[in-house]
Amino acid sequence: MTGTETQHRLQHDEARPRRWRAWLLEGLSEQTARHPGPHGTPPAEHEGHRWWRVMCLTGVDYFSTLGYQPGIAALAAGLLSPLATLVLIALTLLGALPVYRRVAKESPHGEGSIAMLERLLPWWAGKLFVLVLLGFAATDFMITMTLSAADASAHVVENPFAPHWLHGENVWITLALLVALGAVFLKGFREAIGVAVVLVGAYLSLNLVVIVAAAWQILTEPTHIGDWTHALGAGHSSPLAMIGVALLVFPKLALGMSGFETGVAVMPQIRGDADDTYEKPAGRIRDTRKLLTTAALIMSCLLLLSSLATTLLIPQKEFESGGSANGRALAYLAHAQLGEAFGTVYDVSTIAILWFAGASAMAGLLNLVPRYLPRYGMAPEWTRAVRPLVLVFMAIAVFITLWFHADVDDQSGAYATGVLVLMLSASFASTVAARHTRHRFATYGFAAITAVMAYTLVTNVVERPDGIKIASLFILGILLTSFASRVHRAFELRAVDVTFDGTAVRLIDEAARKGPLRIIANDPDEHTAAEYRRKEYSQREETHIPSGRPVLFLEVFLQDSSDFTADLVVHGEEAHGVRKLRVAGPVVPNTIAAVLMELRDRTGQVPHAYFHWTEGHPIGHLLRFLVFGDGEVAPVTREVLRRAEPDTGRRPRVHVG
Repeated sequence: MTGTETQHRLQHDEARPRRWRAWLLEGLSEQTARHPGPHGTPPAEHEGHRWWRVMCLTGVDYFSTLGYQPGIAALAAGLLSPLATLVLIALTLLGALPVYRRVAKESPHGEGSIAMLERLLPWWAGKLFVLVLLGFAATDFMITMTLSAADASAHVVENPFAPHWLHGENVWITLALLVALGAVFLKGFREAIGVAVVLVGAYLSLNLVVIVAAAWQILTEPTHIGDWTHALGAGHSSPLAMIGVALLVFPKLALGMSGFETGVAVMPQIRGDADDTYEKPAGRIRDTRKLLTTAALIMSCLLLLSSLATTLLIPQKEFESGGSANGRALAYLAHAQLGEAFGTVYDVSTIAILWFAGASAMAGLLNLVPRYLPRYGMAPEWTRAVRPLVLVFMAIAVFITLWFHADVDDQSGAYATGVLVLMLSASFASTVAARHTRHRFATYGFAAITAVMAYTLVTNVVERPDGIKIASLFILGILLTSFASRVHRAFELRAVDVTFDGTAVRLIDEAARKGPLRIIANDPDEHTAAEYRRKEYSQREETHIPSGRPVLFLEVFLQDSSDFTADLVVHGEEAHGVRKLRVAGPVVPNTIAAVLMELRDRTGQVPHAYFHWTEGHPIGHLLRFLVFGDGEVAPVTREVLRRAEPDTGRRPRVHVG
């Protein structure tokens, strides 16, 4: 091989990792903390989709629960499954639906109830609260993917035409479905809504056929109804006792409300009206409410009819673990009532929608995580890109599947816990929002819904504590990785934008005519002329500021130190015989560094900054910096500048006396 060929080969080998990185981070235009990221500023207007098409995107999650919800209801309530389902429908239409219609109004850009609650708590308490809610959201969405894929695998192996070597291979089938789902997102997700429309339309049509066939058999063979009512009378002393039991067991049916959170998460995909603006998307809010109402009504009807059909026509033992109807009650009826050919078509449709239900959940995760964690500094900047997040979520999904052995029943507790916590937070946020607008009856109504959701959640946690344990692991993982990322990124520049008002521009330009700017970092609590003169004299003496050169004082006022980035507005002021630049920011050293970098770019000269050492233990100062935003300012400012500007010739100078 010649030298030229070797050189070309080396260049090709070096270019390959760069191409891989560019593909992986495609769509990530903001690489530093100086930029707000894709959710920091209003996105460009896009055409969007009709609300009923977007309903199908969230419907692949919501409607797909028909694949396993009747079986879960039968296991939880037995012969009382239809009555318990009625209680669930009442909570859906009178509780969850009004709550999420309110959420759509209060948070029209897909942030959901988490954004509503974020505004209630300031400082670190608000951030911690959001992280905990994100842990429950991750539980909900991740288990949606793994549970739906696991149920799809159950439909595969139970099909009579499935090859014998697939029996007992649920775990590997589930993993294959998850990998296929991840591949869709790695390739791109532009056609997701079109695919969802086809899947939802076919699935609902086939379910309607199964339910009509079951209803025909029930009506033509009245013994089914007689046997059911007789068994109910033998097992329960009175109708009131039946209602009481149904009220007690309905929390186990909470999976039937799983689509509401994704319903508001996909709001940005809705077209709305032509005159909608980012601040007032009235058409989008109206159409999202149509989406939520239509989906809730369709699902309520199907849940009740499917519960009646499966309870009356399927022996109770078939719902138990290992039974032919476990996790696939309607599929059992499709095969039994309409033949193996139709049943296989139904299985294929169910497998497809259960597999794609994970797409709705993945879309929810990809919507939530970049909106919060990078903005808090609690995730690397690459988490704003889709593909790296997809790989992370898929790795977690694989672990969950292996941990639960792709068992639907074992995962349902964690799923219900995540769903109920998000619904509880949404109902509480709606209560607070209604109270702030002084709508008394709405406040009382939402408060009652909040109480019911709280009862449902507590009951679910008590009966299935594994759900809260799984959610706790997600929360712990998010907290640990978030704070580790925050510490790791603490020395970034962290300014979104730096602007100067008119007075500041004049003071800067006048001082820059006499050479590089000389900036004295000053405590904003000093307000007298004597204090300013003493500070200037000591700095000139200790750090040898050239005599005759003008100085500008730079004072930083601390805002919420839990914020990671901020827009900085520098105000100029002449008082006490000195010229000052004053700015508010979440952290002192990083704010000073950002202003110095902007002064360099504005004047074309490298500025000099002058500091005093701060007395105290360095570890204590580091903790103060991480939590309260101040601490030992000089060395941290220098470190931020070192990381922001690798060229020492262009890096602002730091002097300490």
